[in-house]
Amino acid sequence: MSLKGQMTSLAERVEIGERWKAGQSDPQIAQAMQRPLATIRKWRRRYQRQGRQGLSSQLGRPRTGPLSGSCVELVQTIADLRQAHPGWGPLTILTELQKDLRLAGKVLPSRSRIAAYFKAHEWVRPYQRRQELPEPKPQSIERPHQEWEMDAQGTIQVQGLGGVWLLTIQDVFSRVKVASLACLHKTHADTPDHQLVLRWAFVDFGLPEQISLDQDSVFYDNRCGSPFPTLLHLWLIGLGIDVRFIHLPPPSEHARIERAHQTLTRQALTGQTFPAVADLQNQLDARRHFLNRSYPCRSLQGQPPLMAFPQARTTQRPYRLEWEKELLELERVYAYLAQGRWFRRTTQAGMFSLGDQRYNARAKLANQTLEITFDPQTGELICLPEKLSQTVRIKIKGLTKETLMGELDPLLSLPAYQLALPLSPQAWSTLLLCQTLTDTTL
Repeated sequence: MSLKGQMTSLAERVEIGERWKAGQSDPQIAQAMQRPLATIRKWRRRYQRQGRQGLSSQLGRPRTGPLSGSCVELVQTIADLRQAHPGWGPLTILTELQKDLRLAGKVLPSRSRIAAYFKAHEWVRPYQRRQELPEPKPQSIERPHQEWEMDAQGTIQVQGLGGVWLLTIQDVFSRVKVASLACLHKTHADTPDHQLVLRWAFVDFGLPEQISLDQDSVFYDNRCGSPFPTLLHLWLIGLGIDVRFIHLPPPSEHARIERAHQTLTRQALTGQTFPAVADLQNQLDARRHFLNRSYPCRSLQGQPPLMAFPQARTTQRPYRLEWEKELLELERVYAYLAQGRWFRRTTQAGMFSLGDQRYNARAKLANQTLEITFDPQTGELICLPEKLSQTVRIKIKGLTKETLMGELDPLLSLPAYQLALPLSPQAWSTLLLCQTLTDTTL
């Protein structure tokens, strides 16, 4: 349970109001949010009397403020220390005050009073309660290609190539190894890598109903409390594929894909030497086909996956690279974003970041928290300031079919594409993508 006196964020205050509107009592809200009952009652009453406008935080005493009972010299010393050392917290500054001979014999404020003084002057980064991204409701997996698991295996040292990443996709129900891609000379698999292996899988099997992912930064903006979906995430949504994130570390979740990593590593990499990444990829594909069509699977009563589930050879939604632009529907992306809500702090110039884009909310909204939602009818972000009643609408940036498709869109418009030799890792990725295109000249 949080302690009394801790500052609530705007996100928390909005949540208190919404829970009360939904019929929850003060004790129920306090239990669900792990906040003191007095805190819940305070903001519930504010919301009840004043609505959304009443949720703007009024820190400290109305007239005098924190540390008003301390001497001017002491307060100025605290302010000077904080300005000179922005990284110092209340406890550090209190310790420094205790060592300052000029303050000997004076009554020093407590750590919590110094913290309240910082908050009143907005010298702290406000805490934002975590807002999860919208996800499909949990369901039992009852058919092939209802859910795929995708994961990147960490760096593996391969003779002749050095460090290699493996990106692997497996169907949860049938145990079919859907696709596997070797990524060379990388410390982290990026968006083009994931789109490439997914496109391979789509071409071979079709589009699945759902994909489960871990909370890697390529899928999930894990740097803030209210994450905005990445372009890779929105690309999948646009293709009509639900995205589910795991919330427990493997093997509690994603146990199957973790075993698939181990199996493919033993089958294709262990004890082998490869002169080029193309040889490794060919070996991966060959062993994956062997595992799907010939290798007995103990969990399937000794049958290979595609023998146990012949219907897993294809999904009900066919895909070709040439069709992708038509298959992508921005209406799906807009409908998904309309379910979300994000809280962002503006700078002194009124700027804030959402996703990979920077927005200008104007100077009058500087240094406050914005509650941001999305209007699917106009394609605009609706910014509701903490301290003002009117909203600000800003057109969302970087959300087009071409942006979501990434490197595929330019390739589809080219009648011929010449790659320079020797092939760079980027050229190798382009070659793999082009190999699945029909009527493409290399």
